[in-house]
Amino acid sequence: MRFMIIRKADAETEAGVMPGTALIEQMTEYNEKLNKAGVLVGGDGLHPSARGARVKFNAGKPTVLDGPFAEAKELIAGYTLIDVASREEAIEWLRQWPPLDGHGNVELELRQIFTAEDFGDAFTPELQERHANMREDEKARS
Repeated sequence: MRFMIIRKADAETEAGVMPGTALIEQMTEYNEKLNKAGVLVGGDGLHPSARGARVKFNAGKPTVLDGPFAEAKELIAGYTLIDVASREEAIEWLRQWPPLDGHGNVELELRQIFTAEDFGDAFTPELQERHANMREDEKARS
């Protein structure tokens, strides 16, 4: 089961405050533990929303909105992708999040990633093959 750990933004991440060496060390150790356990798929920190954009569609027509975005508590500062056996195992990994992050006051969100089986018959064999080809192209580029 693949999950995304979403690190919610806060005032510091939105202000572009970069982490110090101690936090970088803790995050590196955490990611090394995930990697050694064979559950790390990927993850990165994100630049503040001031450097981002949103595209909103109305009747199929796009409108681009440049950041920053006001609702900071709903923004994402980073993410980690893990592949584990259960939701409970994923939560156990969240419990080990580096304590220095957010000065000990950080909010994480856990979301399961859909698999082909979740879509049932709508995800036809042809669509599954096209999807698999895209994944292979992704791997070749990285």
